[in-house]
Amino acid sequence: MKLNKITMAIVAGAVALTATVAQADVKPAVVYDKAGKFDKSFNEAVFNGVKRFTADTGISVREVEPTNEAQVEQGLKKLAKRGNSPIVAVGFSSANAVSAAAQAYPDTKFTLIDMVVPEANVQNVVFKEHEGSFLVGALAALKSETGTIGFVGGMDIPLISRFGCGYEQGAKHINANIKVLQKMTGSTPAAWGNPSKGGEITRSQIEAGADVIFAAAGGTGFGVYQAAADAGKLAIGVDSNQNHLQPGTMLTSMVKRVGVAAYESYAAAQNGTWSAGVSVMGLAEGGVDWALDEHNRALVTADMENKVNAIKASIIAGDIAVHDYMSDNTCNY
Repeated sequence: MKLNKITMAIVAGAVALTATVAQADVKPAVVYDKAGKFDKSFNEAVFNGVKRFTADTGISVREVEPTNEAQVEQGLKKLAKRGNSPIVAVGFSSANAVSAAAQAYPDTKFTLIDMVVPEANVQNVVFKEHEGSFLVGALAALKSETGTIGFVGGMDIPLISRFGCGYEQGAKHINANIKVLQKMTGSTPAAWGNPSKGGEITRSQIEAGADVIFAAAGGTGFGVYQAAADAGKLAIGVDSNQNHLQPGTMLTSMVKRVGVAAYESYAAAQNGTWSAGVSVMGLAEGGVDWALDEHNRALVTADMENKVNAIKASIIAGDIAVHDYMSDNTCNY
C-alpha cells in the first residue's frame, strides 16, 4: 500500500510538472493595428478577449501597439524572436506583415484576424460580416419611419462593401421599397480615422431622409454617431458593442466577436489543439450578432426583437441565404 501511495505521488507530481511545462510553453502575444487597443471598436474587442484569457488562466499576454504599418512587421518578428507564440495580428492590413513574419519564423504560431495568408504556420480567422449586417439592416427597416436608411463605410474595399450589401439585403427583406443610401469615406487607410468626414456624410444622408445610419468605418464612426445624436436620429455601431457610446441614439451594434478569435487561439495552443488554416465565423458559430442591452432596450420593441431573432434562426438554418459581396464583388441578390 505504501508503495502504491508513493508511486501515485510520483505520477501526480510528474503530471503536474508536465502541465506546468506545457503552460510555460504558451507565451501568447498580440499586435494591434495602429488604431490602438482602446479604439472602442475592432482593436478593443480583441483586447477584451486578451483580458479574458489572462483572467481565466493567469497567463499574461505580451502586447504591441504599433503607430505605423512598418512597426507591425517589426513587432511580429521581435515577438517571434523572443519565443512568443501564438501571436495574434489584428486586422486585414496586417496580412503582408504576418506573411513575412511567418516565413521568417516557421516554428512560430501566428493567428491573423480578418484576412487570409497561405502560410503553413498561420491560423486565419475571417467572419461572415454580411450575416450580422443583414440582421441590423432588418432592424433598421423595422425602426425607420421615413423609409430611408443610411450606411457609412470606411475605406472603399470589398470587405466593407460586404457590410453594406448585407445591410441592404436585411433592410429589403423587411421592406422591399426601402431606400438605402451608401457612401464610403475614402480610398486610403485615413478613411478609418476621419470622424469629421463621417459626420459630414451622415448629415448629408439625414438631409436626404435617412433616420437610421449604420457605420462600418472604425474611428470615423464616432462622427457618424455624434451627427445622428445631434439630429435626433438613430445610429448602428460595429465590431464591439458600441450601444453605450450614445445611449438613446444607438439602435444596436453589429457585433463581430474578434475577441473570441484571439481567446480561442491562445486556449487552443494551451491545450494542444491549435491548427493553421482558415476558420470562418458567422451567425451559426457565434462570430457575428446584433447587440441588445440596457442601453438600447427602450428603442427595440419585443416584436422587433422577435422578428430579428427569427431572421437570425432562419439564416442559421439555411432558409435565408445572404449574398456575400466578396464572392463576386457585386451586390446582386
